[in-house]
Amino acid sequence: MGRSFANLHMKSDSLEKSIEAFRALATQNPDLLGLSDEDQRDTDITGTHHESDKDKLVLYISENNEKWVSVLHDYFVWGTVKRIGKSLSRLVAEPVMTVGFIHDEIFELSVFQKGEIQAERIFCEEWTRSEYGLQEERLHDDYLREALDIPQEEMDVLASMASPAQAADKLIELTGLSIWSDWEWVPHEAELRDRFAKHEISLAD
Repeated sequence: MGRSFANLHMKSDSLEKSIEAFRALATQNPDLLGLSDEDQRDTDITGTHHESDKDKLVLYISENNEKWVSVLHDYFVWGTVKRIGKSLSRLVAEPVMTVGFIHDEIFELSVFQKGEIQAERIFCEEWTRSEYGLQEERLHDDYLREALDIPQEEMDVLASMASPAQAADKLIELTGLSIWSDWEWVPHEAELRDRFAKHEISLAD
């Protein structure tokens, strides 16, 4: 089926403010992050169901780019991560970028600000775009270029790419962000464990 992953990036120079924004989101809209009462049943490796801690939000966070805070969470998947990014952007002033990558076929890059999508790029082959009926919600490369702080000529190269993997690699080259990353991969990849620190955020009053 190919690789799939999702992650979120907040344009911020403050880890504390980023964590507080997630705390506020988890408090205001817990079901968006899988923290509502009906979502609190987990299954361990023996198949036994047990109650999880709805008063704690667990994130993996990287500050390897001085302009962005990168975040991984177990509810980030293609589609879901966009809804989270949109809601989170209402709580912060700076842009929030989401990445959704599915089956090595689609790389969806979306940027939100003040609760609205500002720019989006979907990197895939034309047959994939047609098969899935994919269309950018807002194609605005000037905003994307400014938000990512990359030169126009590099933006032109990125925008011309159809290969999801090549586009992801190009974005890493241009920004240094941890694009190839996912919550599920952290325990198994030393590089991600080095880049991302685990944060357990209490939601109790």
